[in-house]
Amino acid sequence: MRKHSKEFLQNLTPYQGYELLVEGNKRFVNNLQNDHDHLEMINETREGQYPFAVILSCMDSRTSAELIFDQGLGDLFSIRVAGNIVNDDILASLEYAVKYVGSKLLMVLGHTECGAIKSAKQGVADGHITGLLKRIQPSISKALLKDEQDHLFSDNVAYANVENSLEEILTRSAIVKEMFAKGEIGLVGGVYNIETGQVDFFKNLTKRKKEDKKMTTV
Repeated sequence: MRKHSKEFLQNLTPYQGYELLVEGNKRFVNNLQNDHDHLEMINETREGQYPFAVILSCMDSRTSAELIFDQGLGDLFSIRVAGNIVNDDILASLEYAVKYVGSKLLMVLGHTECGAIKSAKQGVADGHITGLLKRIQPSISKALLKDEQDHLFSDNVAYANVENSLEEILTRSAIVKEMFAKGEIGLVGGVYNIETGQVDFFKNLTKRKKEDKKMTTV
């Protein structure tokens, strides 16, 4: 089990953070998850937190990032909202994670059979749900221009919605845009398949350095 430490996070590169998520999902899919000692994790993290990644995902109860990527307490910042959409509060949370805590990877994670996307397609209008679903509408139009063969899973709107959220983050957050341009953080887009547990890391905007060592122990 990895010790949660400031030194570990400082020495981690964005690409290595990406590898940690990839390897974690492989363990999850193959039922080879690490045996997390939660009491030990509480002791390790009680004086501070050093999550290596911040993940914006859907609130769907089947899409817990900590489980999907086989991570424990203190490993991830997890921001969850229906349809993994972006608003000012979410941008502020992302900026806090990368600038003030030092997370090296920012990921937007969508999933197949998303209820928010289905509702947006159906034009549902009810209370505050109406405004949220309007944020997904551009993804529906964008998905019509894509070939389903472009992706591992046949859910083009889910992919387009992830892409739109990433683009909105980069467009609206000067902090994220600057840190990404400097190579201080990496951006990743993925779609989770609720039937298989597999994540399609279809957009990997991290750069691997020659000195990077493969991370396989978390």
